[in-house]
Amino acid sequence: MTYKFIKYLIPFLIVSTLLSWRYIHQVSDNLQYSQYELLGKISAAKSTDFVKINPKYIAGDRTIYLRKEVYTAFKTMYDSAKSCGIELKLISGFRSFEHQKRIWEGKWDGKIAATGLNFSDPKLTDVKKAQIILQYSSMPGISRHHWGTDIDILDLNPKFFETPKGKKAYNWLKTNAKNYGFCQPYTAFDSIRNTGFWEEKWHWSYFPISDLMLKEYQRIIKYSDISGFKGSWTADSLKVIENYVFSISEDCK
Repeated sequence: MTYKFIKYLIPFLIVSTLLSWRYIHQVSDNLQYSQYELLGKISAAKSTDFVKINPKYIAGDRTIYLRKEVYTAFKTMYDSAKSCGIELKLISGFRSFEHQKRIWEGKWDGKIAATGLNFSDPKLTDVKKAQIILQYSSMPGISRHHWGTDIDILDLNPKFFETPKGKKAYNWLKTNAKNYGFCQPYTAFDSIRNTGFWEEKWHWSYFPISDLMLKEYQRIIKYSDISGFKGSWTADSLKVIENYVFSISEDCK
């Protein structure tokens, strides 16, 4: 009896193992971007998908990395804009989870200015504090800069874009950026985009890749993944995935 049982059990186990392996293999094939990539928990310097940017494209003394395809498209856009008297100098590109965590916690602790409020005020709730920081700064784990597809260019001060130089550059981008694959994710609030980050005229995204990563983010990232930093417990309360990650302009969808 025991022998017959083992005789039939072994083929069953072999088939089950093969089917399980095949399923896992198919799932991994369908996974275009890993959770680590989507959350910025990678080293761009060590990744073969990224490249270090030539300093001539960078404003100031910074080290910036981008995905190779993004860099190629950016250089073409940069040269085109320069021929019109506009220099689209890079301020930021890829930002790791840890980098974003330093920015976030610096504001959370009041070490970095955030609208001039005293964050040590006990009357200021954690949710309210997070809402204020989220006007212009992302929580770690929800930043598009984690993907290596998004860039900050020209100037991070909104007032710059009210100057003749800023207006010229922004008008050029609105007309031409799409020709190089770039879109502005955070436009002014309207009836369609009425939540999320405030308008950022300096922030542009390479749509051919960021669109794929956004879809993958929607598929695999959960609120339990957004953790490991001060105030992370507010993420679910504020529905940051729905109200910030996916609250982008129609051009970036």
